[in-house]
Amino acid sequence: MSLGDERDPNGGYGGTGQTRTRLPDPGSDPYGTPRRGSRSSSRSLVTVVGVVVLLIAAIAFANRGDGDSASSSDSAGKPETAATAPSGEQPVRSKTGGIPSGFAHDQLGAESAAANYAVSLGSADMFDKAKRDAILQAIIAPSRVAGFEARLDKAYSPQFNKNIGLNEDGSAPAGFTFVSRTSPIGTKVTEYSANSATVEVWCSGLLGLAGEDSTTPVTNSWFTITMQLEWANGDWKIVSHSQKDGPAPVPGDDRASSADEMAKAVEEYGGFTYAR
Repeated sequence: MSLGDERDPNGGYGGTGQTRTRLPDPGSDPYGTPRRGSRSSSRSLVTVVGVVVLLIAAIAFANRGDGDSASSSDSAGKPETAATAPSGEQPVRSKTGGIPSGFAHDQLGAESAAANYAVSLGSADMFDKAKRDAILQAIIAPSRVAGFEARLDKAYSPQFNKNIGLNEDGSAPAGFTFVSRTSPIGTKVTEYSANSATVEVWCSGLLGLAGEDSTTPVTNSWFTITMQLEWANGDWKIVSHSQKDGPAPVPGDDRASSADEMAKAVEEYGGFTYAR
């Protein structure tokens, strides 16, 4: 959720008016001929063993050092990517107001902080004044907290809450479950120094009200958050924050879940708090 940006509650999935070709089910023959069973259990066993061997080999190759890949002529001239992979550092264990804190004073620590802060900024707690202020105190640079609070108090106005189906105070109407959740997909550092960093976080988000006859059903969006961080009081803190749409994949053919299924999923599945 951007700081003050409204998401379109009427946004839906594409594909209307497109011709769709239905392929035969995997278990049936298009000509009605019964499918034959496996020729032998031993052949199936050999296939499974072969797949496992290939998987082990693939994992071993992926875990090889950078020395071999650096010498490959195929990689020459190609841009390097920073994969979100285990860094060797232990995940942070301390929290401030329920938000992870105490990130490493390095580039990976800045990426982890930005990803976790994106989760907090996109949470349902941001629609509650008291909870929002607590989040800002935990993740914003001390010198910028007052400015963030003033701007967000205007952004999360009673009218804005009504536009997305909430009560004026940001609470969900009776019988509805409010969903606002952000999931980081990846991070990229565009600038870094010992005490400052600019990190882009590619995210997928959910926003809406789950419930019968909801006029603002839960929809999915894709966006990229850019955060400027500084090292302050022994941790990474946000100095500025901006957001832009995309990159967004082509919508799939997934069946939209019912309101009950969506509300149950949000209540039963907790979000991640450590990104790297």
